[in-house]
Amino acid sequence: MKKNLLIAVASFFALLFLVFLWFRNDGISRNNENNADHIVEDTVVLQEPELLFGYNLDTVNAITDIIQRNESLGVILARHGVQPDVVHEISKLPRDIFNVTKLLVNKPYTIIRPKDTTRCATSFIYHPNPIDYVMLDWADSLEVIKGKNQVDTIQETLTGAIETSLYDAITEAGGSPVLVNELADIYAWEIDFFGLQKGDAFKVVYERFEVKGADAGMGKIISSYFEHMNAPFYAFRYDQGEGDEYFDEEGKSLRKTFLKAPLRFSRISSGFSYSRLHPILKIRRPHLGVDYAAPTGTPVVSVGDGVVIRASYSKGGGHVVKVKHNGNYTTAYLHLSRYGKGIKSGAVVKQGQIIGYVGSTGLSTGAHLDFRFYKNGKAVDPLKIDPPSANPIKEEILPEYKLYIKDLKKQIDRIPLNNQIIA
Repeated sequence: MKKNLLIAVASFFALLFLVFLWFRNDGISRNNENNADHIVEDTVVLQEPELLFGYNLDTVNAITDIIQRNESLGVILARHGVQPDVVHEISKLPRDIFNVTKLLVNKPYTIIRPKDTTRCATSFIYHPNPIDYVMLDWADSLEVIKGKNQVDTIQETLTGAIETSLYDAITEAGGSPVLVNELADIYAWEIDFFGLQKGDAFKVVYERFEVKGADAGMGKIISSYFEHMNAPFYAFRYDQGEGDEYFDEEGKSLRKTFLKAPLRFSRISSGFSYSRLHPILKIRRPHLGVDYAAPTGTPVVSVGDGVVIRASYSKGGGHVVKVKHNGNYTTAYLHLSRYGKGIKSGAVVKQGQIIGYVGSTGLSTGAHLDFRFYKNGKAVDPLKIDPPSANPIKEEILPEYKLYIKDLKKQIDRIPLNNQIIA
């Protein structure tokens, strides 16, 4: 009995001790929680270093300038403490990697120089255009890095009407000469730009590039609409597996076997005729071609793929190039000032390739191109040729193409025909 009493008393005090410990720990925990609201932790905010072309601007100076006339790379680097042996090593680089003779006047460059007592540059970055750069670094051994700045692509819309020429209409509306050439290239097979009429109009949706908020040039035309002599011409950029081409709303290619004209942005000074008063001989005789008045040196291109069958001088035609395109068609280009690179009898030429330059050789009163077109050996009016189109959208992907251009056509149709830039 006494033994049981001792066990009961011991158990009671053990339980009492456990209850005491529980309340004590709970109190400490609550006290810690209350105190946690008053604890202020010290934090260190690490600031990201400002970098330029991978260089930490906390440790280097970046000096930007432009290349002056008659200023060589050696002169620039010597001004920044670079030793002649480094300049010599750079000059020995293969030209396809870095050509020291191709630095252009007014192009920007950046010099990287460590913030130390040497004041000697360790890197040169050349910017041939707003997007690309070439970096030379010789801090350890000479290294050449070619890179591109981050480019933002912005969609622009431009519309205008013809008053004098396509060039004037686009540039007066705020577009660039590059846009003039791109639009002319798209419609080169469909529209004779020497026959534009006052009131002809166009609408264009195109890409423009920016680098750090500054204009960096034009991208590609996405879609366009040209109204020529009240006839509509749509063009939509699409790649059906052979690279970007332009097609109309039905999927027909705008590219044809022959270009409408062998040169750009001039005027027709004399048309095809079986009886024209010759300006020098003062007699009536056939003029079996179209004369395009243009400044001496204006590039002349082949209107189609073919083989040069003549590149020689004649008393009447001056410097002449003749191209055979297939079994049926041949073209001739007269009164050239000189021939294009590699143009000689037997040379293979591609559509749009320069074959010569406008001149006034032979029986000629001024700079112009006499362009002639022959079908089965007989001269025909070049302005009346309707050549076949190139490959259309493949039948199996035509539904996909039409779905793709649905919104593009809606977008271009919503643009009013005027000469204001639409943001």
